[in-house]
Amino acid sequence: MRASRLAVLDLARGLAVVAMAIYHFSWDLSWFGYVEWPVAQGAGWRGFAAGIAGSFLFLSGIGLDLAHHKGIRWQPFWRRFAVIVAAAAAISLVTYYTFGNNFVRFGILHSIAACSLIALPFIRLPLWTTILGSAFFLTLPLWASSHIFNGQIWLWTGLGTPSYGSVDYVPVAPWAGVTLAGLALSKAFRQRQVWQKLSSLQFTGNPGRSTRFVGRHSLVIYLLHQPVLFSLVWLATMIGPDMDLVAKTFIRNCNVACQENLGAPDICKAACSCTVAHLKADDVWEPLNKDPDNQSLRARMTSRYAQCLKDPGLQPTPVN
Repeated sequence: MRASRLAVLDLARGLAVVAMAIYHFSWDLSWFGYVEWPVAQGAGWRGFAAGIAGSFLFLSGIGLDLAHHKGIRWQPFWRRFAVIVAAAAAISLVTYYTFGNNFVRFGILHSIAACSLIALPFIRLPLWTTILGSAFFLTLPLWASSHIFNGQIWLWTGLGTPSYGSVDYVPVAPWAGVTLAGLALSKAFRQRQVWQKLSSLQFTGNPGRSTRFVGRHSLVIYLLHQPVLFSLVWLATMIGPDMDLVAKTFIRNCNVACQENLGAPDICKAACSCTVAHLKADDVWEPLNKDPDNQSLRARMTSRYAQCLKDPGLQPTPVN
């Protein structure tokens, strides 16, 4: 039985793509300063992103089992592998030009390609070996992490500490364990004829058909949805009313740093807003944005921030 013939798997892939689109759209809104959601830093958002990545890897393991359990079909496997590797390289290239040093070095597509190779020998092995393999990779960071694995060459392992940020990082450890868990579940389902029972589910309603369509074309939609969403938000910023997004971003970042030191949300937000208002009244705001490393301007910003912390309601006096 092929994975593509199971409507329930297409539905699951489609739901994962929809969840990813929701996450990326939220990230875009946060990046442009439309919302104050901590998409990049919040624990809840990080958990949401991890759940989405895990679902893709888990479904990848299921797909490998259903496609190859009767014998590895080498030509389709390598064709799929080459497409994923090419897509991963394209993601790295595009994000390098977009985010600079924070580009995607080893993201979800890189991980799916690597984990597919790792899972390949387990396809024909007994179920218990696949379960052990899953447990091995899932726990690997707990007992094998070391400074030895720091640096670019070992980035893919997940056992070192990266010295840079990335907008997407899904290393082999522990994520290969998730792929093997999907492979193990599929093996168990086949042995108990669960897939035969689930094959009767077709989800023929409009929501089901639409979601299954997304699932059948998950890679193409994955590659296209973020550029489209990012461009739409960017376009809205260019043609929409002036929202002073730079000031909103400054206030959000200032508020986060302030709360880490003081733990006073109301005072921090008021003080950060007060600081921006005074910098604008002092005719410092625009020069500071053009030359953020100017120590004289930064000193004036620090002084105003200290004043606003003491009196968040301090009203600015425009410069004549």
